Amino acid sequence: GEMSKRKADGAVLIDGKSIAAEVRLEAKERAEQAHAQWGVRPGVAVVIVGDRKDSQTYVRNKQKACEECAIASTKKEMPADSTQEQVLEVVRALNADKSVHAILVQLPMPKHISENEVLGAISPEKDVDGFHPLNVGMLAMRGREAYAEPCTPKGVMELLKRTGQDPSGKKAVVVGRSNVVGTPMALMLIRADATVQVVHSKTPLSDMEASIRDADIVVAAVGVPGLVKGEWIKEGATVIDVGINPIPDPSKKAGYRLVGDVDFESASLRAGRITPVPGGVGPMTIAMLMHNTIDLMLHAVKGKPKAPERFLHLKSDQ
Repeated sequence: GEMSKRKADGAVLIDGKSIAAEVRLEAKERAEQAHAQWGVRPGVAVVIVGDRKDSQTYVRNKQKACEECAIASTKKEMPADSTQEQVLEVVRALNADKSVHAILVQLPMPKHISENEVLGAISPEKDVDGFHPLNVGMLAMRGREAYAEPCTPKGVMELLKRTGQDPSGKKAVVVGRSNVVGTPMALMLIRADATVQVVHSKTPLSDMEASIRDADIVVAAVGVPGLVKGEWIKEGATVIDVGINPIPDPSKKAGYRLVGDVDFESASLRAGRITPVPGGVGPMTIAMLMHNTIDLMLHAVKGKPKAPERFLHLKSDQ
């Protein structure tokens, strides 16, 4: 059934949490099928440098999802004062490790380490986040496919697909142009035949407003709480809010609450569909990471002999 609930005041909530659960379940089935067929478990290695609390949490969530999806995961924890060369050595070792199909470097890294150098050192065929310039380049070109596409924008495309929305011929505005979300998001929407406009921190607010007023699909990914105003939203438009911004809230146990880049209350009065924050795009990011890992594993084993007979009893009925 459609994974969304109608809100009394208009917009349908896109329930990213339950859609992501469905997507993870499908990943588990794929992983078990792949294991049965090839005798190999899909495997991801996560490299984390330093001890940022938020990064530790993200990595823990990623590993938990792997376990749930029958994907092997290993964690390479490195101290904050590791040199760039030490991090590169770890990446090179993982590139050479046959049991690792997918490599993820948790960002951000400490200031003294060049993210470009480290991400560029990952083998493009193991680049599960799709951040290697070769993968970004292939994503940007017609008639080519990246080995893996960035998980967050891929999760957004999946939300659109599973709520029955085809971007073809639609006007889409992407707010933000980061390497992690905005830019690959725009590329994926172009691939899906949308008419795409990208607005960002150097766009005058009046221009940003004018663009968004025309948009059938708005994807906000800038990290500015409530930047996109509800009255800018076209009646019936789809609003996907990638922002997760902590704002002080004494009534909460943690002392803060999370809000998106869109002013949710006013936007939900006009939007046709809208993602909540949290519980919208966030869970989809990790769900897509599972599928990317399996994709890379299948790419790695293609052309190799199938698993020996002893694995065949594991075959699922599909």
